[in-house]
Amino acid sequence: MSHPADSFRPDVIVVGAGLAGLVATHELALAGRRVLVLDQENRANLGGQAWWSLGGLFFVDSPEQRRMGITDSPELALQDWMGSAAFDRVGDGTAGPGRGEDHWPRQWAQAYVRFAHEEKRDYLRALGLRSLPFVGWAERGDGRADGHGNSVPRFHLTWGTGPEVVRVFAEPVLRAEEAGLVRFAFRHRVDELLVADGAVTGVRGTVLADDDAARGVRSNRDPVGDFAFEAAAVVVTSGGIGHNHELMRRSWPTERVGPAPAHMISGVPAHVDGRMQAISEEAGATMVNRDRMWAYVEGIHNWDPVWPDHAIRILPGPSSMWFDAHGRRLEGMSGVPGADSIGAMKQILATSHDYSWFVLTQSIIEKEFALSGSEQNPDLTEKDIRVLVRSRLAKGAPGPVEAFKQHGEDFVVAESLAELVEGMNAIARGPRLDLATLEAQITARDRELDNGFGKDVQLMAIANARRSRTDRLIRVARPHRILDPAHGPLIAVRLNILSRKTLGGLETNLDSQCLAHDGTPVPGLYAAGEVAGFGGGGVHGYNALEGTFLGGCIFSGRAAGRALARA
Repeated sequence: MSHPADSFRPDVIVVGAGLAGLVATHELALAGRRVLVLDQENRANLGGQAWWSLGGLFFVDSPEQRRMGITDSPELALQDWMGSAAFDRVGDGTAGPGRGEDHWPRQWAQAYVRFAHEEKRDYLRALGLRSLPFVGWAERGDGRADGHGNSVPRFHLTWGTGPEVVRVFAEPVLRAEEAGLVRFAFRHRVDELLVADGAVTGVRGTVLADDDAARGVRSNRDPVGDFAFEAAAVVVTSGGIGHNHELMRRSWPTERVGPAPAHMISGVPAHVDGRMQAISEEAGATMVNRDRMWAYVEGIHNWDPVWPDHAIRILPGPSSMWFDAHGRRLEGMSGVPGADSIGAMKQILATSHDYSWFVLTQSIIEKEFALSGSEQNPDLTEKDIRVLVRSRLAKGAPGPVEAFKQHGEDFVVAESLAELVEGMNAIARGPRLDLATLEAQITARDRELDNGFGKDVQLMAIANARRSRTDRLIRVARPHRILDPAHGPLIAVRLNILSRKTLGGLETNLDSQCLAHDGTPVPGLYAAGEVAGFGGGGVHGYNALEGTFLGGCIFSGRAAGRALARA
């Protein structure tokens, strides 16, 4: 059968039409290179997982930060990054066989923080991307100055969310397609990288039957033919393993964070399957840091799902009280929502159960609950100022949040704590909660509000958060007693483990070249985005600072495209 690329002779083949693939293709087209882009999904999925994102970007010492009274610096940002990454697989410090799995990730981290300070904002603004003036504070930290977390707010929300991030790269790539420099071959699944004399020379795979499924919806895998294409280089930008729960469990860091969850819901579509990792290894590439992954603990089942096991992450402010499956309050900064994701994961999984609970008030949900995903934030995604003002400043929770409160299977709403606990026990997957135990912990916390002092670490974190203009104005509720009826009704949310991002990946140097086991580049093979651990095989180390995933796709995709444009 004929293929869209039969008469096209590419200089470079890009495997994956997600954000990293689009960025690499954009840079190559700017340099006049011919690019063939292959993807197993249809054209409706252009941009991949980035389209579904909230569009958060990590900038350092930006004008937006300065206007909000935030003092940041590249030195502080690098301290935060290195404290969060906790790189400990350094080997002998060489670039050869004894280099250690964190040799290149450390170099990528230094380069990325420098990029986020010096170039990233201008690079994106030149393409037409703009950020909102309010700067958010994600992953607020584990309580150590040199440990995990952002010391200051750095989460810059894109005006237009994920679709806008995709648009600014997709539009020039589509213009290059019209000009004949770029050719797309959708429904083309790569099954093998072609290798000759140790160099990657092309791809071979299966043509899948046409499928007009909407973006994100699972498509068929019916074979209708095969293909083989050759080029001077192949760039793998196929994404992570987030919907391949079997592969996640095989690599799960049990000793470090606890047993893999029996019940896990998916924050990414079904096509995020991790297939290209093993295919790239067979061609000579090296996988590193397989056990590092970024699963969230604030996942909720989507009452209106797009893909199988579709989950949404709650982006919480710091005020909800957090309890494990037994009804015991999570301890330390890890028990402060939005502070330390992996620390919270350890406490939750230590109970031998794979869920936890938020207990909060109507006042808290109205100001502090946001939902991940472009589709859950239509006011921001559609760039509608009037809708934004109505939804964010009017009384009541934003519409999508209220819809989950009314329809979501993980939500319980009640006028009294006794009624709330009864509803929590009705949906618990483990032990029954004891009313007296829960009430004693909530009452103890509420007593700390009698004056401006106190020793409750969560209340101290709330007070610190409200020093941020963004948090005080639109993100963090005024402190109040959880059991105060004036702030009711009471709300409980069952929180599930949510798969999302892959932190390990194909090892690459700073030009995004895949490396063999001896540390030398695999000729003709490059990787960028999540399949490369967003650069180097694990630029985030063990933790992520948030607002960094899209930026990692952009930075590593740009590196691959520019390196090949020079070659």
